[in-house]
Amino acid sequence: QMNLVESGGGVVKSGDSLLLSCEVSGPTIHNWRLSWFRRAPGKERELIATMNSIGARQVYAPSVKGRFTISRDNQKKALYLQMSDLKVEDTAMYYCAAKEEVGPYHSDSFYQYWGQGTQVTVSS
Repeated sequence: QMNLVESGGGVVKSGDSLLLSCEVSGPTIHNWRLSWFRRAPGKERELIATMNSIGARQVYAPSVKGRFTISRDNQKKALYLQMSDLKVEDTAMYYCAAKEEVGPYHSDSFYQYWGQGTQVTVSS
């Protein structure tokens, strides 16, 4: 069993930065892919950043590439999302999620564990 808890959301202005964190409880996060999703008002949940179990490869949605950075600390069992140059359209509920390493990762249907989410609101 794995429990994920996000933190770090808030209300910021356009151009600001935020660091989201996701603490994972459970035996280990080795061999688990960790990802960040978000759901904006009126939209479906979308994958915005993901990395494999050893952090060797990061994949980003085009909308955040170059502005967001995903990282993980397997010893601390934590996942992070550094968000820079935030835009109004980044306003959403942000979720961390975990799935077993093997297999596709693009859809939220592949993920076994989810956090409750942390709200990010960006004003102009």
